[in-house]
Amino acid sequence: MDPNKVLLGKRLLIVDDERDILETLIGLLIVCKIDAASSFEEAKKLLEQYEYDLAVLDIMGVKGFDLLEIANKRNIPALMLTAHSLNVESLTKSVKEGAAYFVPKEKMAEIATYVADVLEAKESNKNPWTRWFERLGSFFDVMFTGPNWREQEKEFLEKRKRQGSGL
Repeated sequence: MDPNKVLLGKRLLIVDDERDILETLIGLLIVCKIDAASSFEEAKKLLEQYEYDLAVLDIMGVKGFDLLEIANKRNIPALMLTAHSLNVESLTKSVKEGAAYFVPKEKMAEIATYVADVLEAKESNKNPWTRWFERLGSFFDVMFTGPNWREQEKEFLEKRKRQGSGL
């Protein structure tokens, strides 16, 4: 899959309180039409005012879960991006609250692929979490001290993988 073919012309909202992260993401997603926000208030206004194909939301610093709620109400899929909230609890909360993907900032260089995964899933009415498990499952096995985290969340994760896209 060529992510740029999927992303070309898509309208994204990117939200992060760190200016350098915003600039990096804009550069990595250059084929998209991008609005950027560095605060909850600014992002909320944009989410409520415009239609987006996808929102990339930082969890910490900009009230990412509050923005996720707004995105869900507007039927805008959201990819949660985090460095400081990289834990099982935030992953589980992201899934339960309707996020379409959960990405650590250290994997940000591949953001175009992850955004394309969500957009392709939405267009084909598939579950983006299936692709997430393929791409990032082993990363989280290491991050969360082995596949035991999956065992602890097995019922929840399996249910989510079987569900429709929800997008």
